[in-house]
Amino acid sequence: MAYPDDLLSENEQVVVHSHPHAKMLIGPVLGFLVTLGAAIWLVTLAAGAPAPWHDVARIAIAVAAVVLIIAFFVVPLIRWRTTHFIVTTDRLIVREGVIKRTGIDIPMGRISSVQFEHGLVDRIFGCGTLVIESASDEPLRFEDIPRVERVHTMIYRQVNDNPYDDFPGEQGPHARGRGAR
Repeated sequence: MAYPDDLLSENEQVVVHSHPHAKMLIGPVLGFLVTLGAAIWLVTLAAGAPAPWHDVARIAIAVAAVVLIIAFFVVPLIRWRTTHFIVTTDRLIVREGVIKRTGIDIPMGRISSVQFEHGLVDRIFGCGTLVIESASDEPLRFEDIPRVERVHTMIYRQVNDNPYDDFPGEQGPHARGRGAR
């Protein structure tokens, strides 16, 4: 789902737009499979119940399974899909929620530091935590950002307004002072 262009200012362009990494859906998918498997197993057990009760048991098992699947699979899936992490040329935007929508916008000029963290599991999945220090009291942590090192570099470039700062082989306006020929 693309970020609506009509919410951007006149010359603002989207640099990065992503949802949290799909890694956060591993638990809900496993919960879905376990719930489905348990429901099927319980329904087969309920088939041996006396005549009026096997239908009641099947209905109760189905209702419980649907409630569990909605709570532990559908809700996290919707939460994942409606969470947006956007870096534009002017600001960092985070939007999340369906019923209660929350958002934060941080102007690039207010960002004083950008860091990333990722442990072994995050590195395997290609994601990590982005830590943004701005004019706020505490650093803001954004977890499960896909390709966190790339996003970190993109934000750093937008904050410093220098597209050549981490590519020493490219020629740019500051290349002469670094031994360019």
